[in-house]
Amino acid sequence: MSACNECPSTSISAKDAIDPMIRRVLWIALLSNFAMFVVEIVASWWSDSMALQADALDFFGDAFNYGVSLFVLGMALRQRAFAALFKGLSMAAFGLWVIVNAIDRALTGSAPDAMTMGSIAVLALVVNVVVALLLYKYRGGDSNMRSIWLCSRNDAIGNVAVMVAAAGVFASGTHWPDLIVAALIAGLNLSAALGVVRLALAELRAGAQECEMEPPLTSNSGVH
Repeated sequence: MSACNECPSTSISAKDAIDPMIRRVLWIALLSNFAMFVVEIVASWWSDSMALQADALDFFGDAFNYGVSLFVLGMALRQRAFAALFKGLSMAAFGLWVIVNAIDRALTGSAPDAMTMGSIAVLALVVNVVVALLLYKYRGGDSNMRSIWLCSRNDAIGNVAVMVAAAGVFASGTHWPDLIVAALIAGLNLSAALGVVRLALAELRAGAQECEMEPPLTSNSGVH
């Protein structure tokens, strides 16, 4: 039986060749996301905001995902698809964790500091828009590259949502806008995770089928 890792369909073709700039872009994205994770996790504690905490954990997850993407650059499509599958599952786990904590906060939480929420959300939006613009040209690649684009896109949308939540908290004086936005960020991550997992599984199935179609190696022992 031929090994799938050696199947031609799982090697990087000229069409799938990695842009030399992508490694630099990924490093910028990784460091930017990790820095914003630190800023937002401190701000979420200071402001008692569940939406900021959700966004901070999203930044941490994205920094981790960019690191995985850097690790698998240049590997066969099969390995990149497995990496994307892992990232999709981690995105789903993050979304579920936020939803559970939002439910708990709904029962015990108080209104967060709207000014801190809004100012940090603006800073995070600037960072994410820059990263999203850098990654825009790679949005149509394989499941691994698509997961990178979805992460940056979701972060920018999430930051706008946190700004809306801050306005809602300021206007209402309650924690409900904060919790609703935290749940929306979680839902966005679950939706993106489902798309990434589906694409990664499709790539793995396609690679396995092409491997099965490869003719077996003939042995010289049967030649007379």
